[in-house]
Amino acid sequence: MPTYVIGHKNPDTDAICSAIGYAHLLALTTMPEAEPARCGELNSRTSFVLEKAGLPSPRLVMDVRPTASQILRREVISASEDETLSVVFERMNQHGLRNIPVLDQTQRMTGLISIMKMLDLLLPGGQDTRAARLIPTNLRRIGQSVNGHFQNSVSPDQEEEFILTVAAMRAEAFIDRLREYPADRILLVVGNRPTVQRPAIEYGVRCLVISGGYELDPELLLLAREKGVTVLVTAMDTATTTLAIKCSKPVIHALTKDFMSFSEKTLISEIQEKVRATPQVLFPVLDAEQKIVGVFSKSDLISPPLTQLILVDHNEFSQAVTGVEHAEVLEVIDHHRLGGNLVTREPIRFINDPLGSTCTIVSRLFRQQGLTPTPSIALCLAAGIISDTLNLSSPTTTTQDREILHWLGTLTPIPLQQFSEDFFSTGSALQVLDSDQIVRADAKEYAENGWKIIAAQVEEQGLDRFWEREKELTQALETLRQERRLDFACLLITDITLHTSLLLVQGHADIIAQIDYPQLSPNLYELEGIVSRKKQLLPTLIRVLHKVSKPGL
Repeated sequence: MPTYVIGHKNPDTDAICSAIGYAHLLALTTMPEAEPARCGELNSRTSFVLEKAGLPSPRLVMDVRPTASQILRREVISASEDETLSVVFERMNQHGLRNIPVLDQTQRMTGLISIMKMLDLLLPGGQDTRAARLIPTNLRRIGQSVNGHFQNSVSPDQEEEFILTVAAMRAEAFIDRLREYPADRILLVVGNRPTVQRPAIEYGVRCLVISGGYELDPELLLLAREKGVTVLVTAMDTATTTLAIKCSKPVIHALTKDFMSFSEKTLISEIQEKVRATPQVLFPVLDAEQKIVGVFSKSDLISPPLTQLILVDHNEFSQAVTGVEHAEVLEVIDHHRLGGNLVTREPIRFINDPLGSTCTIVSRLFRQQGLTPTPSIALCLAAGIISDTLNLSSPTTTTQDREILHWLGTLTPIPLQQFSEDFFSTGSALQVLDSDQIVRADAKEYAENGWKIIAAQVEEQGLDRFWEREKELTQALETLRQERRLDFACLLITDITLHTSLLLVQGHADIIAQIDYPQLSPNLYELEGIVSRKKQLLPTLIRVLHKVSKPGL
């Protein structure tokens, strides 16, 4: 099972590139199972980076809550509907199993078979002793069960319900007993007793099973062929033969067809709730075609394995992949404020450094390990720094960011200055995305002083396109706020060429009233010199939230 190195929801370039870079470093050093992941779609700029670097997109992981796929056993011991009780029992005994699934000819699951249900079929209860004589099967299965051979065979594959009888009394009395049953259903077990064999054949029994290994005399065999009587010879004694015949019933007659099953994606919490009161102990996991993928038992639900995560470019559960609280967080590598409700079961590695980019921290870890990233990884890490620091022009930029980016530039396959220009000219969100996508593409949720807010950001080369879409973006922002039941939502539209921004807001009037940026309209503010959501906008929003008490708190 991989350990996912994963950034925040609605991942930006730094989140994706730091995940790729750190997973690569871990795979080279201490954690070969580390795998980069993402919990959102790539934006056009990040796609441009991966294309230039020749790197695949990280695996999409939208939910890490434990599911049936994490507890199922994929090597399944099963039975076929037409297999006999003896064959299936031997298989179950060999593997120490008490329940197994039964499949039809198309490998679809039709039911469960248990030791208890098999015993019920072998030893039917109640006062009706005749029920114990009924053997629903065919002659070929009977022949296999008694390890015998046919001297004469008539329709051996025909499914029938035989009446099992044993010649255990005087011939005259036994012949009278035979006439109590329809001849074409009688399955007669007899030893080397011609005085019973002849009248049974003349009566036209369905099958004569001769125990002890005795062959039918040629004269009687000719008569059996004339009467259409099947003759089966076995070396077993009569008692063993009788038991083996009872075990020749196909398991389909002992199936539990009303069973509980799940898909691979069913949450463990949902399974635990559903199976609590059921006596069923083995649970199949089926695909869309009802074919079996694996099985699990109730004991597997006691302590299911947790998905292991390494969080990069965030440390707040509100921004993390869905289900993070049910996963095992091993490490956090970040450059943002500490916030949210991050709680771990054990001490973890936690690196939080106020640098311009998480990719700067990851690159520094490469150097500390004495390792040099490949040209592709170097370009990926450089892109994260360029993106988050606006090519070292953001106020979040530090000396370490500059020094690390210079070092990466000596390793990349293309000059970083040209790469940076191409990067920022790629994929204007206001040009290529619809309004709902724009306000969600790079949006982060925060909780402060009882308030829940979301802050989104887009970076543009010029703000001309914003004015054309201001009305629809305002509506999209309000839709997002209501959908997520937030108190406040805002969109920071940053002009990376002039280093200025606009702030579009929606939400609680008391919050908006405390915003003291120059106001252009009721829902729009001008933020001259503001380009960083993390270092410039968020601290201001936090101060505003602490000025206003949320009603009811």
